[in-house]
Amino acid sequence: MQERIISKSKNGMPMLLLGLLLYIGAFVGMIACIIPLAEENGGPLEVIGLVICVLWILVGWIIFLGLKVLKPQEALVLTLFGKYKGTLKGDGFFWVNPFCIGFNPASSTKLNQSGDVSTSGGGALSRLGAMAGVSSLSASGFSFESKKISLKIMTLNNNKQKINDCLGNPVEIGIAVMWKVVDTAKAVFNVDNYKEYLSLQCDTALRDIVRIYPYDVAPNVDTTGDGVADDGSLRGSSEVVVNRIREEIQKKVEIAGIEIVEARITYLAYAQEIAAVMLQRQQASAIIDARKMIVDGAVGMVEMALERLNENNMVNLDEERKAAMVSNLLVVLCGNHDAQPIVNTGTLY
Repeated sequence: MQERIISKSKNGMPMLLLGLLLYIGAFVGMIACIIPLAEENGGPLEVIGLVICVLWILVGWIIFLGLKVLKPQEALVLTLFGKYKGTLKGDGFFWVNPFCIGFNPASSTKLNQSGDVSTSGGGALSRLGAMAGVSSLSASGFSFESKKISLKIMTLNNNKQKINDCLGNPVEIGIAVMWKVVDTAKAVFNVDNYKEYLSLQCDTALRDIVRIYPYDVAPNVDTTGDGVADDGSLRGSSEVVVNRIREEIQKKVEIAGIEIVEARITYLAYAQEIAAVMLQRQQASAIIDARKMIVDGAVGMVEMALERLNENNMVNLDEERKAAMVSNLLVVLCGNHDAQPIVNTGTLY
């Protein structure tokens, strides 16, 4: 299905004025015909004129069904008795065939955090009912559902999903996808509901990509498919992950005339059932790293102290005393609490 743009229909105001003038003329003509007939001075011409005026008053409103109003970044797909006639694009006041109706099967679908076109009258006199594409009426009054398609960049923020990463750990992840319609004919004719189709493809693409990566950097994991282990992860390679998600979604929604502008990870965490265990694991890893740093520093300080004592010949210590000194210094430097000094008033031995 190829999109056809209707570009020669910006004549809504002349047609509106013409319709109003014809109605005024019909009322004036009806009065002018009724007066002679009431006075029994009328002839066949007055009867014919009266019939024509009455018929125009009864069916003349059909001309107003062809009036369409579009704001910037809006489009309207028109069909005539089931056949695609073209798409109105661009802001303006249009007049088309009154029997053309707007077609948008996704008009009542609202995506989470999406800037969809609000449900309001989309044409003159709200299209005067079903001839212009009205599909719902509210209980509190007339509420016409617009068939317009928004061409703006909109945001789809799907709910968080629980997905197993490449190591089998369940993680919860959510994404925000910025998208827009670039081909209105494909959007409304190639798929049943392009908004629901987009939401479903976002979910499937997210699952396909997340299963390739571990939550955090893990050994012997190939995330690029080249057979070589790398450092890719959901937490550390977010830009690479979202780019792959965007490309995967774009391939799937090309048939629906949708362009994926950007994708972003909005939420990433371990699932609740393993979150506490993973937190303890991270804490243990951090404690080990901190202890390793403290021990390395303490050993360096002890080595420096012994070298300085030997260089200045301040104290001559045998191997046993050196071992005791090293032990005491390591206890002081590596301990969690401040050391309590003990003063030895006797001899060294």
